[in-house]
Amino acid sequence: MKAAVMTAVGADLTVTDVDLDAPHAGEVLVDIHHCGVCHSDLHYLNGSLRTGLPVILGHEAAGVVAEVGPDVADLRPGDKVVLTMAPSCGRCYWCANGERTLCQRFAGLVGGAFPDGSTRLSCNGEPVRRGLVLAAFAQRTVVPVEAAVRIPADMPTDIAAVVGCAVQTGFGAVLNTARVPVGASVVVSGLGAVGLSIVATAALAGASVIIGADLNPDRRSQAARFGATHTVDPAADRIDHTAREFTEGRGADFAFDAVGRGEVVQSLLKATRNGGTTVMVGMPSTEDTVNVRALAHAFYEKKLIGCYLGSANPYRDFPRILALWRAGRIDLAGLVTARRPLDEINAAVADLSRGAGIRTVLEMTR
Repeated sequence: MKAAVMTAVGADLTVTDVDLDAPHAGEVLVDIHHCGVCHSDLHYLNGSLRTGLPVILGHEAAGVVAEVGPDVADLRPGDKVVLTMAPSCGRCYWCANGERTLCQRFAGLVGGAFPDGSTRLSCNGEPVRRGLVLAAFAQRTVVPVEAAVRIPADMPTDIAAVVGCAVQTGFGAVLNTARVPVGASVVVSGLGAVGLSIVATAALAGASVIIGADLNPDRRSQAARFGATHTVDPAADRIDHTAREFTEGRGADFAFDAVGRGEVVQSLLKATRNGGTTVMVGMPSTEDTVNVRALAHAFYEKKLIGCYLGSANPYRDFPRILALWRAGRIDLAGLVTARRPLDEINAAVADLSRGAGIRTVLEMTR
């Protein structure tokens, strides 16, 4: 099969032939039709996050099951699926506690290999690591059956793909992690695919004030279409001043960082009211830190919480998201602003780096 392989930090990805093993027990082989290019991939490409090399990145994908391994009963060849980079066993302490994105049975997959140490991937006889669990910048992948969620046969995979990361994360950040109530005030910093998904879900939840902040004027202009009531350029105006302006001087009930930078989180803490909640959604670098004033948290009861993949249960949340899309309540197609073949993946990464569009989706079958 063809796959885009990362061989060095800061270098272009190499589209080349890669060998893929057949699925083992409890695994499925998926023909990937579409895969989004996400900022989490960019973190590895620019070195702000580290992984072993060579590696195949890509984690926001949808396709069709081609083959199932032994002991797989829930899926069969021909099923259309969306993949999730946070499969869960449903039985460990965290899963039983409803914290499926923290499942310990599959936590080791983040390191780039299956529990037996193999990756199912090789190039010229040498192992290739699995980036972000799914290794989806490829025409095919093998994943645990728990990482593949069946979707309706008539669901377009280019639209469904963004559910696997951006929409799952934004939807879940609002409804699962923060549990934003009707009438709340919300600030969202970073208006890429994740941030706009937060905006759209906050609107769906009935938030009364939704302030979107981004340095990119094109993305700010898109925010109203997804439900933002106001936008702000953080280079020109302080986010905390804007938040107070539209909340009778209090500050926002909830603030979401969809950028993944400590300094952004710190600005959102200032924009959050006493007793309010700031949610870290974006993926920061390994070296980044957040400095907080202890008194503000102890005396004013401000809360800072983390959110990984929207604290989601994909078997519950994916069908909900797709049902809302069918009902015209959430705009998935509007997040996909470009489609490119796998051979143009480096151009897609360049688009992402300069903030062009919202989400570029790779078409593996072109």
